[in-house]
Amino acid sequence: MQKIYQITSAHGIAAVAWDYIQRKDADEKLALDLQPLSKADQIRWMVTVEQVERKYEHQKSVIAKLAKFFAQHGIKMMILKGYGLSLNYPVPNHRQCSDIDIWLFEEKCAEDGSVERYGVQQKADKLLHEHYNIPIDEGKHHHTVFYIDGVMVENHYDFLNIHAHRSNRDIEDRLWQLTRQPMEVVEVDGAEVYLPSPDFHALFILRHSASHFAAERISLRHLLDWKFFVERYSAMIDWVRLFSFAEQMNMHKFLTSMNAICISKLGLHKACVPELGCDPVLVERVWNEILHPEFAESRPRNVGYLRSWSYMFRRWWANRWKHRIVYRESLFSTFVVQLWSHMLKPKSLKL
Repeated sequence: MQKIYQITSAHGIAAVAWDYIQRKDADEKLALDLQPLSKADQIRWMVTVEQVERKYEHQKSVIAKLAKFFAQHGIKMMILKGYGLSLNYPVPNHRQCSDIDIWLFEEKCAEDGSVERYGVQQKADKLLHEHYNIPIDEGKHHHTVFYIDGVMVENHYDFLNIHAHRSNRDIEDRLWQLTRQPMEVVEVDGAEVYLPSPDFHALFILRHSASHFAAERISLRHLLDWKFFVERYSAMIDWVRLFSFAEQMNMHKFLTSMNAICISKLGLHKACVPELGCDPVLVERVWNEILHPEFAESRPRNVGYLRSWSYMFRRWWANRWKHRIVYRESLFSTFVVQLWSHMLKPKSLKL
C-alpha cells in the first residue's frame, strides 16, 4: 500500500486512488490485492487528500475572482484543461490541479458568430497590473504568466506555441475554427466561466498530452483526464474528423495508444471510442514509458544555460522515438525550429 501511495502521489492522483480504495463496492480482487492500511498510512493519505481539496477550493476562488473582474470590463473567460476537466471526475475536487490556463475573448457581432481577438489578452494584463499591481511575465511564447493569491495563471493569446513546431500552426488554426462552436457555460462561485466545446477540448487535450509525452513525460493524471473526458463527451466528439486530423498531424498512433491504455488499464468502456486499430507493441511501450520513463535523469534546477541546454538536448535525443508518434516534422527540422524558438525567448533555455 505504501508503494501505491508513492506512485499515485507522484502521478498526481493520490486523492482519486483514495476514493477507489474507500469504495464500499470494491470488487473481491481489489480487496485481496490491497493490504490493510496502517493508522499512520491512513493519516498520511487523508492529509494528502485534504491538501488536494483545499488547493482545489482555493483555485476555484481565484477562477471566480478573475472571471468577475474581467466581466466588469466586458471580457469573457474560458478555462483550458484544469478546472473544466475536473468536472468530469466522480469527485471533482479530488483532481489535483497545478496552474490555471485561461483564454479571454470578446464576442464580435458577426453573422457567423465568430470570436475575434482585439488585443484582449494584452488589455487584460494591463488591467490586472493597474488594479492589483501584479507583475506580468512575458517571457513565454504563447501566453503571459502572473500570480494572483499565490496561484499561477497562464493567460493564453495562442493555444499552442506556434514557434516550437511548424505543425502547431495548423493545429492552432483548427482550434481557432473550433472556438466558433458553442461553448459550455458553468457557474463558479457566482461567476460565469466558459469551457471549450467537446471537439475543441478533444483536440487540445490530445495535442497537449502528446507534446508533453514527446518532450518529457505524462502522468497517470493525463490519462485519467482523457478517460473521464471521453466518458462524458464521447457522443459529442466528431471522432472521424478528430482521427483524420490527428493522422494528418501524425498524432494518430498516440491517440489510439491513449485510447487503448484507458480501455485496458483504466476501465474506459470500449463503446466510448471508435475501433481505430492500434499497435499493441507500441501501446505497451507507451504505457511502460508513462510508469517508468526510459530517460529517467532528473531535471536540473538553477544550473545556468549551458547545463540546462545540455540536459534538454540529451532528453530530446533520448525521446526521439516519441517524437515520431507525435509530430509530422523530421527530427532535424524540429531541432532547428526549436533552437530558433529558444533564441527568441532565451529564458526558456534556463531550467
